[in-house]
Amino acid sequence: MYAWIFRHLPGPLWLRIFISLALVFLALVLMVQFLFPWMSHFTPFTDSTIGSADQP
Repeated sequence: MYAWIFRHLPGPLWLRIFISLALVFLALVLMVQFLFPWMSHFTPFTDSTIGSADQP
């Protein structure tokens, strides 16, 4: 499946690598946010920490 997606991405090789890494990162963020909500407590960018005064 990943080879099929990689093969159909537009642009030269460096752009396809960048886009595929961005898609993997997006998939990981979405999985943590929606499939594993218990894990979002351990990530620094949850709704409760954005704009918090005690975060550096």
